[in-house]
Amino acid sequence: MREIPGDLKFLSSHEWARIEDDGTVTVGISDHAQDLLGDIVFVELPEVGKILSAEGEAAIVESVKAASDVYSPLSGEIIAVNSLLEDNPEIVNESPYEDGWFFKIKPDNLDELADLLDAESYADSCED
Repeated sequence: MREIPGDLKFLSSHEWARIEDDGTVTVGISDHAQDLLGDIVFVELPEVGKILSAEGEAAIVESVKAASDVYSPLSGEIIAVNSLLEDNPEIVNESPYEDGWFFKIKPDNLDELADLLDAESYADSCED
């Protein structure tokens, strides 16, 4: 199993969520997901201002193997996207938890985080 930071929450579909000091949430895909996808060649990011529902489609990631939807772990409004990924999608492969984040969301309800998997539960789900 690859690296799984303990401060993150996860969807079973391999998206991670990190709550920031200002109450916003940064979202990306896990190291496990990028490893399964292989070399990432394209990322379609959501528009700033878009309103998302929890587990709603938010972005698309394409690799040499497949295209996959990226889902939002929480309901809320997109307040920032990682525009570096538009020209350098391989950043997701190199740094999925730091430089390879996809978007930031202003959550409607942080209590939705309780519905997500913690790092240990996510690691267990990846082994199944």
